[in-house]
Amino acid sequence: MIERELAELLVDLVEKVGLLRRDLQHRKDLEKYEGRVARIEQKVSALAERLSSDDPELAKALRTAWQLPARSLAFRNAAHKKNSESSS
Repeated sequence: MIERELAELLVDLVEKVGLLRRDLQHRKDLEKYEGRVARIEQKVSALAERLSSDDPELAKALRTAWQLPARSLAFRNAAHKKNSESSS
């Protein structure tokens, strides 16, 4: 099992790469990097699959961070805001 802090960093990294992929897609530049993006997607998928038996929540978070990075970011921001308000 992966430590929570490391898991959060991993999800954050996948989210940022997912956002980059989305930006490339919106700018119509994805074709130039299609092979590289496909290999990254394979690795993210393999990682999520490997983690799914030990930590299904982390595997789900990784898949969401890759496939829907803006949604993942919104949920993390909402959770952070909620935690900040409860600490105050």
